[in-house]
Amino acid sequence: MAKGGYLGEFEHLVLLALLRVDDAYGVTVRHEIAARTDRDVAIGAVYATLDRLEEKGYVKSWTGEPTAERGGRAKRHFRVTAKGMAAVNRTHEALRSMAEGIAGVRSFA
Repeated sequence: MAKGGYLGEFEHLVLLALLRVDDAYGVTVRHEIAARTDRDVAIGAVYATLDRLEEKGYVKSWTGEPTAERGGRAKRHFRVTAKGMAAVNRTHEALRSMAEGIAGVRSFA
């Protein structure tokens, strides 16, 4: 497979977080990753990764309506595209295949 066909570790986590949360935006992605991995993540790293994933066509973003609780600022929302879903599945399959049959490595779906 050509270089770039698989997701990096953090890209993978960000896409999985997007798939898990409703109303996905940077802060909810950051919280989901922290809650599920016990990993403190900088919000800048999340947004840099979301921008990179959007450039690759793996996510799509749009700006919501401004809200009073955010001081009149709007949230930038994200969703995973079909191309992004294919990248998640491709990466999952590669990891599963690499781990298959190795003693002490638990399989995943």
